[in-house]
Amino acid sequence: MAEFKVTYFDMAGSRGEDVRLALVIAGRTFEDIRVDREAFLKLKPELPFGSLPVLEVEGHGVFSQTNAILRLIGRLCDLYPQEPFEAARHDALMDAVEDLRHRIGPTARIQDAAAKKAARQQLATDLIPRWGEGVERLIGQGPFVGGERPGVADIKLYMAHRWLGSGVLDDIPKDVLDHCPKLEAVANGIATHPAVRDWYAKAG
Repeated sequence: MAEFKVTYFDMAGSRGEDVRLALVIAGRTFEDIRVDREAFLKLKPELPFGSLPVLEVEGHGVFSQTNAILRLIGRLCDLYPQEPFEAARHDALMDAVEDLRHRIGPTARIQDAAAKKAARQQLATDLIPRWGEGVERLIGQGPFVGGERPGVADIKLYMAHRWLGSGVLDDIPKDVLDHCPKLEAVANGIATHPAVRDWYAKAG
């Protein structure tokens, strides 16, 4: 059995990919369990909070809640600050990504096309630019949040930046974060990390 086991949906995005990439960058082997909707519904009663991802650590049980999982991996693998005030800065950025996901995600469930478009345009002209500006203020000198080495906060920022820039979100322009050069540098640093490149090359 691998020391770590990650269970999430069969997709290369969102919270499960946050966790996978943390282990990838840490250079730790893990069992990558990918489930479909049917398998998730069967598994749900056994999950700590009925949600994915979860991380199973040999000898220590199953852990849930993405940011808690990332902090655990970060502490185990030197991808998270030890100094309390620096850790709080990283925590704020990870929580900010979750806030953003919680604001954008519900718009996908709006059935009325005009209402959905209006909601997305409002996010694109107000919330998302302000979110990016807040992130810029917390990144510091770069190229990563903590300086020269990547950490779990960088991975979450990369995933958010990739999502917003992918074009999959109708009515949210792909260049919505182009005014955030520090965030761009963080995202590029993770995207070009050798371990991340290898991960996606193997995924095809």
